Amino acid sequence: MSTALTIPLALVAAYVVGSIDFAVIVARMHGVDIHKEGSGNPGTSNVLRTLGRVPAGMVFIGDTLKGTVGAAMGMLGAGVPDPTIHWAFAAGLAAVIGHCYPVFHRFRGGKGVATGGGVLLFTVPLAAIIEIATWALVVKLTKTASIGSMVIVVITIPMLIWQGVTGLALVWAALMILVVLWRHRGNIRRMVSGSEEKVTT
Repeated sequence: MSTALTIPLALVAAYVVGSIDFAVIVARMHGVDIHKEGSGNPGTSNVLRTLGRVPAGMVFIGDTLKGTVGAAMGMLGAGVPDPTIHWAFAAGLAAVIGHCYPVFHRFRGGKGVATGGGVLLFTVPLAAIIEIATWALVVKLTKTASIGSMVIVVITIPMLIWQGVTGLALVWAALMILVVLWRHRGNIRRMVSGSEEKVTT
């Protein structure tokens, strides 16, 4: 199959994988509609506040793997390694969009942070590990998941450049960041007003 055909298929497949909402699935396993609990956001933080650490951990792992699998699909679709790693970032972006606007859940998805982290885990694993550790430290200190998310959003592009990412890969990464920022616009308003929810579990 030609690259001209496999790359679009990989992008669509990455979007579909991203649309699998583990917060919804795990919450339903516990008899909960996550859209009707807490903040209503189908993501790790709301599952943590609503159901506790173990279910939240399951959601985090699942959402992260979506980004990793999506990025891998882009690389396989391109059929060759670097410098076409930008297709891994493009498919990763598709997975993030799927997570935020899932076709299986009326396009009501999460914020995209864990899935974006999964993309980095496949493409620039050292940067991903540093960002995950940074997020965890900031959340531990501030008790606010969205602050941790905003910190790693700010450092992502510098981290990618440090890891040698250039060209179209940076463009796709920047678009991922814009999607995540857009999904956090309500959180940003609440942080400014001092009313953002804390993680207390």
